[in-house]
Amino acid sequence: MKVKVIGGGAAGFFAAINLKEMRPDAEVTILERGRDVLRKVAVSGGGRCNLTNTFEGVGNLAEVYPRGHRLMRKLFHTFGPTEAREWFEKRGVRLVAQPDHCIFPATQSSQTVIDCLTGEARRAGVKVTTGVKEIDIDSLLDSGEIVVVCTGGMTPSAIEWLGLPKSSIEQVAPSLFSLSIKDSSLNDLKGTVATGATAALAGSKIKAHGDLLITHWGVSGPAILRLTSYGALWLKENGYRGDIVINWLGMSEEQTATELKKIKESAAQKNVNNAHPAALTGRLWEHIATRAIGGCEKKKWQEIGKKEMNRLIQYLTADTYPISGRAPYKDEFVTAGGVSLNAVNSSTLESKDKPGLYFAGEVLDVDGVTGGFNFTAAWSTAMAVARAIGKRE
Repeated sequence: MKVKVIGGGAAGFFAAINLKEMRPDAEVTILERGRDVLRKVAVSGGGRCNLTNTFEGVGNLAEVYPRGHRLMRKLFHTFGPTEAREWFEKRGVRLVAQPDHCIFPATQSSQTVIDCLTGEARRAGVKVTTGVKEIDIDSLLDSGEIVVVCTGGMTPSAIEWLGLPKSSIEQVAPSLFSLSIKDSSLNDLKGTVATGATAALAGSKIKAHGDLLITHWGVSGPAILRLTSYGALWLKENGYRGDIVINWLGMSEEQTATELKKIKESAAQKNVNNAHPAALTGRLWEHIATRAIGGCEKKKWQEIGKKEMNRLIQYLTADTYPISGRAPYKDEFVTAGGVSLNAVNSSTLESKDKPGLYFAGEVLDVDGVTGGFNFTAAWSTAMAVARAIGKRE
């Protein structure tokens, strides 16, 4: 049996290693277009590699997999985050779980994960060839070889190269990126974090909750990365324009009203800018209050009437800014869309159009929010492919 694994990333290495361990007689070769392998692993998690998640508190996989959650639920029955942790720990990678449930190598270095994967591939006898520019999938299949595509996010040229029917490809769009907002008063607050905020895309039902980071170009942080993951296709269709609605406290209008009423009662003699919800920094509160009522540094809380209180509540729960595009650094790390899950066997991930052709990782129409969920999908889909091929005659 000859198997060509196209793509030297996380899914490619994981599929190749496990297949070779199941079928030592198979000739398994990883073909990588670039000069280096596992490049995304190297830079993920700020160079620390957030390789999976505990999934604690995840009640519905759709919360963390905007696309592909049904497939992930099925694959997790046989190889999920627990099995992924065990796989790496069995091979000498000690792992630690953070309070936010993200799991990293104890060394806090992605090189530990890279060394594990490359070392296991070498030990198992997987061949690795880099700098491969031209690969004819159909010729490989016609010659009786098995092909596993693990090339990561799809591009127009990659779609054409696969030679699949257009119906087999779901719309491709960047995911997990920051948003640009050209508002000098907001941009001046760069580095400020609003904990537990909720961000939404006006005119849609798309929203996300979490910490929100204000940057010199706009907004980022977990809440925004989740928002752009959930809304990846919506944002692309709207040309990365529209309005973002921020609930700075993540509370309902009623809860926010109660919070402000307590402040007004306990700090009646203080200026509005000097007494604010504990979850907000002084600078952020002054920005919000100025947008809502202006001159907050000259007004005492006891002077705030019903109309001004309602405006404060409005700006705390639905502060709206125009989106001017994706962040200027194009730092998106994941691609939504790809090979349709309707075009593959859900158990083996083999193409329905081209027998012998398999897919694993981000090339599939599966993507997750930030927090180790995308690597988890890579491990699970790669293992499904390895097991399927390993059972072939």
